[in-house]
Amino acid sequence: MTAYPSIFNDVIGPVMRGPSSSHCAASLRIGRLCRDLMAGDIQVLHIEFDPNGSLAATHKSQGADMGLFGGILGWEADDERLPDYEAHIRRAGVTVTLDIVDIGATHPNTYKLTLENDRERRSLIALSVGGGMIEIIELEGAEVSIKGDCYETLVFTDAPDAAMALLQQTAAFDEVKWRQGESCFVEVRSQQLLPDQVIAQLRGLPAVAAVRQLAPVLPILTRRDLEAPFITCAEMLAYNENRGLALWELAVEYESVRGDIPPAEVYDRMAAIVAIMRASLEQGLQGTEYADRILGCQSLQYKAQMENGRLLSGDVLNTIILYVTAMMEVKSAMGVIVAAPTAGACAALPGAVLGAATALNLPEEEAVRAMLAAGMIGVFIAAHATFAAEVGGCQAETGSGAGMAAAAIVSLAHGTLAQALSAASVALQNSFGLVCDPIANRVEAPCLGKNVMAATNALSCANMALADYDHLIPLDEVIGAMYEVGKSIPVELRCTGLGGLSTTKTAKRIEENLRSITP
Repeated sequence: MTAYPSIFNDVIGPVMRGPSSSHCAASLRIGRLCRDLMAGDIQVLHIEFDPNGSLAATHKSQGADMGLFGGILGWEADDERLPDYEAHIRRAGVTVTLDIVDIGATHPNTYKLTLENDRERRSLIALSVGGGMIEIIELEGAEVSIKGDCYETLVFTDAPDAAMALLQQTAAFDEVKWRQGESCFVEVRSQQLLPDQVIAQLRGLPAVAAVRQLAPVLPILTRRDLEAPFITCAEMLAYNENRGLALWELAVEYESVRGDIPPAEVYDRMAAIVAIMRASLEQGLQGTEYADRILGCQSLQYKAQMENGRLLSGDVLNTIILYVTAMMEVKSAMGVIVAAPTAGACAALPGAVLGAATALNLPEEEAVRAMLAAGMIGVFIAAHATFAAEVGGCQAETGSGAGMAAAAIVSLAHGTLAQALSAASVALQNSFGLVCDPIANRVEAPCLGKNVMAATNALSCANMALADYDHLIPLDEVIGAMYEVGKSIPVELRCTGLGGLSTTKTAKRIEENLRSITP
């Protein structure tokens, strides 16, 4: 079945706090599903991480613990209480244990969780697959695929016939399946919660042990027989042959059909996201403070040097660098940011788009359109490659951000659709092989420099495309090659803290100093 990523699920979002969408936002979404699975009553949480995955070394420093506990407590990804998650989970009376053991994980971001209360015990295996997206792949020993993009009703019963017959008679749903594992259950997927009357009838069946309703954790829901007008650049160009739409307009059409929402709602959702980005930026430009970080506030001194004429000229370029720096500092200070496409790469795209729009004195609607254009490029990457540094290195994060931002800047300049795709192609080509080696497992350095490099790469490639430079390789082929390169990067250089700058003497000293601040 063809996967059709959503701009607002997979590419631009979630709105969150924390250093990493793969760790913070994804684990929070997993925690929310765990909370629903246990009807809000979790007394014991046992966590297992594989020693060969990324979470064994980074679960605390990159926010997986914070997100998971926040989700179990029922919080949103931008909740202001997240920095104090340890105190809150203790006050909630949840006993937490964690083991680093061989669980046979095949994905670097694998969570094996066991949940208990006085009445029941449940187990699951979940993945963080990049950019805050998740998938529960095993529940009670049964193979499943729960992505948090629809309502899931689980009817735990050893005798499914009565439950399935009742559902067929009384409820509207997209799919119903019988799952057999350590426990047996009927899984029902639907566009809304099943009616209370149906839930009561299910609970009243003699063989039913429990009924659990899992609410979606993604903003755009999936549905049965979901389709979209195109899923590759080649298909998009064929679709647009007699329409003459700009890239941002194609993005609106795609998301409208994919999400089954009106085109005006697509635009309004992106406008709301741009407003959040703008607010984050303004916060960063006022200066930020936070104890548990490597880099202090540097954007203010950059701004002062700009205003005093002490930097080399280039208003657009310098504004972009300032905005990227300010946005990264907000992220590192646990402020609210938008993962675009990830938290580790949250600054390249908005820094480039808002920086260029500000320097060129463009109205906010131009920035919204540019972000929609970027979202369309991101859909192609999400569908055919990855945003997860644990899978594809930093080229998957800041590299993707560069490709998206390059197309967005062309949109700001009112370039053609062909020029936007050319800019994205070259920006991605320039990003092949970028490793992910965060110092002290904090997503700050060399992440700041890579976000700046991605944004400035985007600006350069946009100007090259506007001058009709030849990109040679079509974007579809570049995305495919990027994915293959990413998988070829050694695992030590894919966000594990086991290679690159993260293993230098100075990095280890910084890590030790941080331990004295946050034991």
